[in-house]
Amino acid sequence: MTTIGIILGSTRPGRVGPQIGEWIEKAGSAREDADFQIVDIADYDLPLFDEPGSPRLGTYAHEHTRAWSAKIAELDGFVFVTPEYNRSIPAALKNAIDFVYNEWNHKAAGFVGYGSNVSGSRAVDHLRHIAAAVQLSGVYTQVNLSLQTDFQQFTTFAPGERAEGALQEMLTEVVTLTEALAHKRQA
Repeated sequence: MTTIGIILGSTRPGRVGPQIGEWIEKAGSAREDADFQIVDIADYDLPLFDEPGSPRLGTYAHEHTRAWSAKIAELDGFVFVTPEYNRSIPAALKNAIDFVYNEWNHKAAGFVGYGSNVSGSRAVDHLRHIAAAVQLSGVYTQVNLSLQTDFQQFTTFAPGERAEGALQEMLTEVVTLTEALAHKRQA
C-alpha cells in the first residue's frame, strides 16, 4: 500500500504543528487508498548539515543521516506541515530536506502552511521551490491555516469547513500523484 509521510516542519518548543499533523493523519486514516504516518523531524535530532559529501552520492558518514535517509526512502509521498517564519520555512525543515537527495526523488508532495498574516502561504511558496529542486512533485491544492481563525487563542487547533475540504482534495491529489510516479521510483 502507498505510504505517505506527514513531515512536521518545526522543532520549536510550543509549536502547534503536531496538532495539524494529527488532524491530517486522522483524515488519512479514514481513507482506504494509502497509509499516513507522522514524521517529526525533531525526533531525528539532525544537526546543521554536516555530511562531508554531496547527498546526491547517497553515501552518508553519520548515523543520524542514515536514519533520516532510511525513513524518507521508505515513504512513497509526503504532506509537509510548515509554519511561516519570517516569510519562509523554518531552518530545521530546510536543513532536513538538504540532508538527503535521492530519497525525495519522484515522489508527490502536498503542503499545509500555517501562520498569522497570510496563513503560511509564503512559506508554502518557498517550500514548493525547494521541493522541486529535490525532484518532489508538488500537487496543486494546498491547505493554508490562520492562527487567528483556525486556532482558539492561537494555540488550540480548530479547523473550519474550508480547511477540511481543502485537506480532502489535497490528500486525493497526493495519493493520485504518488501512484502515478511509482514507475519512476521503481526504475
